[in-house]
Amino acid sequence: MEVFLSTLQQMSVLMAFILIGYVISRLGAVPASGASVLSKMENNVFIPALVLSTFWKGFTPESFGSAWTFLAGGSVVIGLSIPAAILLAKLCAKDDYTRKIYTYGLSFSNFGFMGNAVVLALFPAVFGDYLVFVLPLWVMIYLWGVPALLIPAKEGEKSSPLSALKRLVNPMFVAMLVGMILGLTGVPLPDFVGAGLESLGGCMSPVAMLLTGMTVSSLDLKKTFTDKSVYLASFIRLLAFPAVFMALLWALPLPGDISLCVLCAVAMPLGLSPVVIPAAYGQDTSAAAGMALISHLLSVVTIPLVFWVYSLIG
Repeated sequence: MEVFLSTLQQMSVLMAFILIGYVISRLGAVPASGASVLSKMENNVFIPALVLSTFWKGFTPESFGSAWTFLAGGSVVIGLSIPAAILLAKLCAKDDYTRKIYTYGLSFSNFGFMGNAVVLALFPAVFGDYLVFVLPLWVMIYLWGVPALLIPAKEGEKSSPLSALKRLVNPMFVAMLVGMILGLTGVPLPDFVGAGLESLGGCMSPVAMLLTGMTVSSLDLKKTFTDKSVYLASFIRLLAFPAVFMALLWALPLPGDISLCVLCAVAMPLGLSPVVIPAAYGQDTSAAAGMALISHLLSVVTIPLVFWVYSLIG
């Protein structure tokens, strides 16, 4: 029960930031472009700074040998999640567009913004390993998830493998590569650079949660809370998937760090990309935003519950 209560306390702090983001957006205390600005700062400054600092300090020659196990673990998780998501999405939606939104949400949890924040709060010692673990998930997002499920295809347009690979060249991946090189070579950085990176990286979690609240602030709450499909998808994402993976972890003799990374990746709520990306193309985002809101609210209880059950059987 101690694990449940401590995790619940951390989740409550994160949800408080989501609530603040929601309230200030609803009250008009921030400009309409506020969420877009925060999103760009998060993706281009705060997350890269955190990633670079983490790998610079933690990606040593000693840890390099174990990196492949985390990459393999992430590959297995996404390899099992995608086929299951494709099948289960058919239970949540009938039309093709909404089914793609549910497929994305069930395939990829909010392992980035929310996952990073939860790991930093609960398991900071494994944060570097977690970033390596989710690399295969990011690769599948850029190669398949976003282009195939979230971006509406233009008539006659074909997505080439090269254009998909170009999406991998982004600030987070560049920061990771630079951090790996610095960590492996042991190149020292001036104290003010290290302090600056830590300060910027410290903004990642609160800004991510504020952004979540601002993103869902424009929802029609009555419509959202009465949509049964949203609850079904949230149940699958928050409880069914973690239960299946916990059973696999219990049956397989895997190291504790890998098990934590698996649970942190699969127990998170549905992500925000199905809201943000289709909105940029003028698509209906009501279902995606509903999934994001309901699943994030429910995750305050389900995430502590998952880790409590894991502590009992682990």
